[in-house]
Amino acid sequence: MADGIAADDSAVEEATDAQEELSDDEGFASDKIADLVEYIVCGLVSDQDAVSLDVTDREDGSLIEVSCAPQDAGRVIGKRGRTIKAIRTLARALASRIGTSVEVEVAD
Repeated sequence: MADGIAADDSAVEEATDAQEELSDDEGFASDKIADLVEYIVCGLVSDQDAVSLDVTDREDGSLIEVSCAPQDAGRVIGKRGRTIKAIRTLARALASRIGTSVEVEVAD
């Protein structure tokens, strides 16, 4: 039983170390968030090759601009903006965990 507790303690320490590394390296944090956004958007669109992200790091956080094919813009935005709102919520949740902030916009 004690071995199980020791294993759990080491897993917690590893997770804490990984989170500290993410919060120490701001560029890496925005890359992780951009990877999440890209993964979600590519799952929604029909032309994955047309998806591109422009990440701008700022003092107060990051801006991620998503570009896609014109016919896929409606899928990314969703009915009444629900899909992009959900993407923004997930991106902000990850950013909050990492200790930064992010804005996600769909480019025209």
